[in-house]
Amino acid sequence: MKRQAQTLFQSIGVTLTLAFSLSAHAGLFGLAKRGLILLAAINLWACAGLVPYVKSWKEEVQLHDGRVIVVERLLKLNGYPTLDAQERAVRSETVTFSLPGSNKRISWQIEYRDDVPEPNGAGPLLLDVVGGVPYLATSPAGCIAYNKWGRPNPPYILFKYINDAWQRIALEEFPPELVHANLMSTPDSRLLQPYYTLEQVKAQMQGRNIADAAKTILREAMPNYGKGCGEMVYNGNGGWIGKGFFRKQPSSEACLKYCEQENISTQYCPCDSIFRGKK
Repeated sequence: MKRQAQTLFQSIGVTLTLAFSLSAHAGLFGLAKRGLILLAAINLWACAGLVPYVKSWKEEVQLHDGRVIVVERLLKLNGYPTLDAQERAVRSETVTFSLPGSNKRISWQIEYRDDVPEPNGAGPLLLDVVGGVPYLATSPAGCIAYNKWGRPNPPYILFKYINDAWQRIALEEFPPELVHANLMSTPDSRLLQPYYTLEQVKAQMQGRNIADAAKTILREAMPNYGKGCGEMVYNGNGGWIGKGFFRKQPSSEACLKYCEQENISTQYCPCDSIFRGKK
């Protein structure tokens, strides 16, 4: 990471040097060229996370017992993932609220990074409080995140706020009275408002094409869920590869050779778990 940052800063420095070294007498063409180079430099800074692109809003959230709290949502953003993308990629998300009946402020934060093996990338669906204890239901954000979180079915990552920290819990520990999602999906940036009333939140949730599992917290596994997202293995270099490539190898030796061929370290090579017990 340190080496990547150094390389990036060197690139930015070279870009800025090129921009400001253009002759002041180059005319309109030179000015336009300098502007393009400066724009490239700004994009490099954005990729490095040094330009603070954010999306934030407040929304009213109704708890299971009818109480309403105000939740603050903050998304830190990266650049556009594709040339035709309308929305920037999310870098991190923070959900903040005050515990009802107290002045205690509680935040939940998560990053969205596919280039690391640690679980991350989960979209919040439901926030509630039972017996003075906050609970949060989230869902994996994409196929890689689904693999990182252990391919849960039903597709939820559930949290309970214990001893001033969020801890992941099993579905059986999630209070049964918490049924309906009550948090907005991320609003379109072009239509973003600073504050959403409860009526606006409900209208947004009903007006969008949202999967059933994102509307209601299901308690039983969904048939065939996850088949469209194959099992994946982290390659140790910021990428992911389908586990099927390893399973189809004729032997453990061939599988290990495939790991070597793909530059996958022993730490992440899945051959031992795949061929353990096989002759």
